[in-house]
Amino acid sequence: MPQLNKTHDPSLQSWVASANDGSTDFPIQNLPFASFRRRGSNEAMRGGVAIGDQILDLKAAAQSGVFSAEVQPALEAAAKDKLNEFMAMGKTAWSGLRAALSSALGAGSALEASLKGCLVPQAEAEYGMPCVVGDYTDFYASVYHATNIGALFRPDNPLLPNYKWIPIGYHGRSSSIGVSGQSFPRPCGQTKAPDAAEPSLGPCKRLDFELEMGVFIGAGNELGETIAIDDAEDHIFGMCLFNDWSARDIQAWEYQPLGPFLAKNFASTISPWIVTTEALAPFRAAFSHPAEDPQPLPYLDSDANNAEGGVDVALDVLIQTAAMREAGEAATSLATSNFKYSYWTMAQMVSHHSVNGCNMQPGDLLGTGTLSGPNAEQACAMIELTCGGKNPVTLPNGESRAFLEDGDTIVIRGFCQREGAARIGFGEAAGTVLPAKV
Repeated sequence: MPQLNKTHDPSLQSWVASANDGSTDFPIQNLPFASFRRRGSNEAMRGGVAIGDQILDLKAAAQSGVFSAEVQPALEAAAKDKLNEFMAMGKTAWSGLRAALSSALGAGSALEASLKGCLVPQAEAEYGMPCVVGDYTDFYASVYHATNIGALFRPDNPLLPNYKWIPIGYHGRSSSIGVSGQSFPRPCGQTKAPDAAEPSLGPCKRLDFELEMGVFIGAGNELGETIAIDDAEDHIFGMCLFNDWSARDIQAWEYQPLGPFLAKNFASTISPWIVTTEALAPFRAAFSHPAEDPQPLPYLDSDANNAEGGVDVALDVLIQTAAMREAGEAATSLATSNFKYSYWTMAQMVSHHSVNGCNMQPGDLLGTGTLSGPNAEQACAMIELTCGGKNPVTLPNGESRAFLEDGDTIVIRGFCQREGAARIGFGEAAGTVLPAKV
């Protein structure tokens, strides 16, 4: 597990004043990575690090000549339009560059004058995918979500017997993953009503969101090699927010016997910033399965994972309808939850993914699955919140939703906060539903 070091010191301040207000997602203790350029420009995309309401342009920083020869290769790799090369360099390079950036951006840094010109306001930026996602796997890591969904379809047997033994997942589609600000047409597909004699083709009527987190693989493994659980976090570069949009009526008709297909591959939205595993070190949490549940098999079990395999990330999912947007009303919360409710840890997901010798690669993305918590207000998908559409949610402006309508924007936010540590956040993952193309 990443260890605390001087970059986590809550007393650290930055010469970028907006990083010091105590409420920003991006204090100097965070320093997440993204790919960006100035909005509306023809500039090439390049790597950036968030600091307060600014972005440190890593390409400009690399060209400034003020960083040491020791960290320059990592800086140049992180400055490219995609982070894959930097991700592949491993934790020593990641940690070394993070330490150098922390020092360079710290209050009193001798590099302030050289780097001020390398800042770009976040308000003037647009973002691209932070890396090439070669493969995407979606897990099913909340036992509360799995139980709630199972109860809708199998009231007498909501949780299948393998769930508490194995991190369940399926391979998804990476080409339709987009960064926050993504908009997409309502998907079309085959559906079959319970009283219909045959299926029909048309726009999805039960469109849903799923509040998840994404886990990015850094250094990979060779085909045939496994990743031991105590080594797994050496292969994890960082985390983002993730919305796995879902067409529930298409899913209900197609998912047996091989699982999700067109109901899941039309769009997924991530936050632009990848918060590194090292930045999350102050917010680690103990992990365990309830004593009455099956305990993980040895390849999924370790003292380190039990001590701090969890991560305390507070999560919120909000909706802004077209009517709210036109009235100038802000998005309103639908549900809150926390990554610490995950039944499986990041390390367990990675170890299980590779136990058969699967070769994971820099930039691969693992979705956690919907991160619902134990309480009703922590149901992080419309299908749960509305009991399959039977109990629509009433919004503050009087509108109601059983499932998502055209024009709806879903926003996911997340942050970590703990006494004795600086609050850090993930920004947001926002996506908007457009009318179907028919």
